[in-house]
Amino acid sequence: MKLFHKTLGEGQPLLILHGLFGSADNWQTLAKTFAEDFKVYLIDQRNHGHSPHSLEHTYDLMATDLYDLVAEEGIRDFALLGHSMGGKTILRFAQQYGFLIDKMIVADMGIKSYPPHHDEVFAGLFAVDVERCESRQQAEQRLSLHLTDAGTRQFLMKNLYWKEPGKLAWRFNLQVLFDQRGEMMKEIPPVNIDIETLFIRGGRSKYILDEDMPAIKALVPNATFDTIESAGHWLHAEEPQIFLDKCLAFLKT
Repeated sequence: MKLFHKTLGEGQPLLILHGLFGSADNWQTLAKTFAEDFKVYLIDQRNHGHSPHSLEHTYDLMATDLYDLVAEEGIRDFALLGHSMGGKTILRFAQQYGFLIDKMIVADMGIKSYPPHHDEVFAGLFAVDVERCESRQQAEQRLSLHLTDAGTRQFLMKNLYWKEPGKLAWRFNLQVLFDQRGEMMKEIPPVNIDIETLFIRGGRSKYILDEDMPAIKALVPNATFDTIESAGHWLHAEEPQIFLDKCLAFLKT
């Protein structure tokens, strides 16, 4: 699959992969700072943003998508940064194509399987019924019946656009993401990754617990861990400067 992407800056390539319901646009502001030192690739994963939709959504396929982009661009010795779903994508990519990678940063995602926990988000998104919504305001009102957190609603609403005059649509492939949600919760296969990797977690997030670290270290022996205590799962949006500082310190070492 040919993924949509855009580039900023010059230097060593840094490829950034967003999480579930996200897009490359979510990283635009941070990318401008990264681009002072790197050639940044902002990538939309399959079924998200401007990339093609598919009936399949697995980490093996997303890793292959990323390889196809890397091969087409002719790049190697690059750094990878992935948040949440994007974190597992780059870990799976590293298991298969590690020889291409210099360093990796995994933002608030572990290697284990997770129980389904997006039920309210999916319920809210399906409640919007974009085919019948007459305005963005009406869409957000319907979303708010299931999601009380304004920040989460605004994050999701960034994916809503006017497909044609009078007709709204989601940029992500909602039905497939719902159907394939079990695939996104799966653990990473037990294949060692011999790449220097920084795992950054949010102190208010439960995606990487203290007891998860030994298993991560066993799979990724060159892993180090850092925590942004004041942040939750969307640590790059909640504490962007702290996140940037930690990433750049690691990438430039």
